[in-house]
Amino acid sequence: MLCSYFLQLVAVGLMTINSCAAKGPLPVFLGQAGSYVIFAKSGVSTVPSSKITGDIALSPAASTFLTGFSLTKSAVGTSASSVQVVGSLFAADFKSPTPSLLTTGANSMITAFNDAAGRSNPTSINLASGAIGGRTFAPGLYKWTSGVSILSSITLTGTAVDTWIFQISGTLITASGVKVTLAGGALPKNIVWVVNGAVTLGSTSQFNGVILAATSVTLQTGATLNGRILAQTGVALQKAVVTVNL
Repeated sequence: MLCSYFLQLVAVGLMTINSCAAKGPLPVFLGQAGSYVIFAKSGVSTVPSSKITGDIALSPAASTFLTGFSLTKSAVGTSASSVQVVGSLFAADFKSPTPSLLTTGANSMITAFNDAAGRSNPTSINLASGAIGGRTFAPGLYKWTSGVSILSSITLTGTAVDTWIFQISGTLITASGVKVTLAGGALPKNIVWVVNGAVTLGSTSQFNGVILAATSVTLQTGATLNGRILAQTGVALQKAVVTVNL
């Protein structure tokens, strides 16, 4: 993909132009949902101790569905904190303006999912019948009409401006200890996994990218994710690490 980005600063009459030769599909815009490392609609649970770097959001469910965090609510009531989170936690029953911000975030999560899931002209369809362990992926749009399993480590190779979208109609499962490795300067923020089924990252596995899930996401004991989890049902963390070092 040949891309050009234009930023107009109308107030001061300036225009900045940055052209790049990027490979892969157009980026997926996350909107307000991109402000959070984890966004879920029905619940976020942790088996202590997990370590999350970034903000966590829950909407439309209430803060009682943020379980295992031992929350301490802020003095003004708009957020909460936890020793497991380097950041803040937000829920739909917190004080204004939190509920409206989270409604916007939930809507933008759905928009991003529909955008990523609806992309056409894939680079590959049903590669390896979904058993993709041991492979190297160039930038592109990859589609599966079934589930995907990663039973041995894979590598995504590209530059800092290249993009990947993985469209998965079924579940996404990684085995214990498996790594999704980035090479050549590839960045997690440019990698989108859009999954219709449940997502399970195996114990001590290492994963990169933004997960847009239609259902649940589970990180088993010691699993690590560098990216974001935007789930339309719940997120379960089992002594897991989630960071937004994109």
